[in-house]
Parts: sequence; C-alpha cells; structure tokens
Amino acid sequence: MEVRFQNSPKETREMNTAALRENFLIEKLTQEDKLKLVYSHYDRVIIGGVSPVGKKVSLENEQELKAAFFLERRELGIVNLGGAGMVEAGGQSYDLDKLDCLYVGKGVENVSFASKEAGNPAIFYMLSAPAHMTYPTTKYTKEQAAGGATGSVETANKRTIYRYIHQKGIQSCQLVMGLTILETGSVWNTMPSHTHTRRMEAYFYFDVPQNQKVIHLMGEPSETRHLVVSNNEAIISAPWSIHSGCGTSNYGFVWGMAGENYTYEDMDMVDINTLK
Repeated sequence: MEVRFQNSPKETREMNTAALRENFLIEKLTQEDKLKLVYSHYDRVIIGGVSPVGKKVSLENEQELKAAFFLERRELGIVNLGGAGMVEAGGQSYDLDKLDCLYVGKGVENVSFASKEAGNPAIFYMLSAPAHMTYPTTKYTKEQAAGGATGSVETANKRTIYRYIHQKGIQSCQLVMGLTILETGSVWNTMPSHTHTRRMEAYFYFDVPQNQKVIHLMGEPSETRHLVVSNNEAIISAPWSIHSGCGTSNYGFVWGMAGENYTYEDMDMVDINTLK
C-alpha cells in the first residue's frame, strides 16, 4: 500500500506537472489480479482498485494500519465499473453488475473480489475510511441510486447522478459515494466548481474512450492547476481544492468523500467569474 501525505495550498502552488501527478494522480489503479491501494492522509482515506481476471483477489490486511484485519476500524465502499462480478464479505456473496455498489461495514474480516467471466472482467473501485461504529453490509443497484438528470446541452454538462452511500441512502459512518455519467456531447463536470474544507474527495474517471482524455482542474480557485487524466485513473482532491473536469469526450466518474460533515449538500460554491 502506497502512503501519500498531505500537501498545503502554498506547497502545491509551486509544483510542476510531475510533482502534481506524483501527489494527486493515481495511475494504473485497476490492474489485472492485483489489488492496488493508496493511503491518503487527507482524512485517512484509502483509495483502491482491482480487476480480477484469472483468480479471486482478497483484501489483505496492511501493516501500515496496525490492525488485526483491514476493516477492524474501517468501512468500505465498492463500485463495479466493468463486467459482472462478485464480492464476498463476511462469508456472504454479493453479485455486482456494472454500476452496482456494495457497502461493507466495520468489523467484517474477510473480503474478496472475483469476475464471473474472464473475458469481460469486473472492475472494482473502492474507498475506505475510518469508522466509529458498525453499519450493515448493503448493496445498491444503479436503479436504486439514480438521482435524476441535471445540467443542460447548452452548457455541455447534461448528466445523470447516482447516489449510493449518503444520508438518505446506504448508511455509513462518514463515507459518501456516488457517480456521475455525462451524456453524449457533454464534457463538463462539477462546474461551477466548489470546495468543502470539512472533507476530502476522490474522483475516479471511467468509460473514458480510447485516445480521449479528461482535463481535471484542481487547486485554489484563484490558483488553479490541471492534470491530464486517462481511463480508470483517480484523483485525490484536497479539502481546499476545487475538483472539476472537462473531457475530449463524454465519460463517467465516481465521487467519494470522507471527513467531518456527512451532508451531501455541504459545499462552498465558487463563482465561475472568480476562477483564475
């Protein structure tokens, strides 16, 4: 498990492209038959991914956690973004089709991931955050999570939002997760942008077509920076940073948050005219 420490706004202002990518971009997150984990010291969130093809992949304990098992003091959110898959958690098996989500509560000792067909493997993206109590392991389908369409063709951001783990959906300690899918011809996400200094956020871009990219905007509103993102790559978004993006095609992204405030609507909106 890779460990990444926090970066201040002042420090980030001085970073070149290589430094920005090293600190905030997670490449090659969903590798075949290999679970990759990145521990961020922003609210101690762990970002992970795996695409099981030839074998079942287990969520192993990590020495850095100093725990008896991975979820001894943590909770976990999992979204499948590929072919049909299965997650075993606490001795029970859950089938996850594309865009299905599974929440696994604190105290579950054994978690593993598998695909139903090697030729069309599942792609599991996950977030884990510290937990103070146990909520039941719960599955949501994309139909249960659908929150309706928003945006418009005129502003190139017509999209559908799916909310999975949140105050009015799957219950958790502090983890919030959902995803957004942009329609054909729409490319902008989370614009006008916002910050929320009470919690960090992570973005995972998926279904970015081959030979297309997403330009992810980050940084303070008056000191923006950008990262060029490919398919199945993740962004660590600091609490003080905006998190918006524009693609050369339509795409989808999973958003997930953890921190002090559990309310989905907790945002400090940024006037688009003040961005620099």
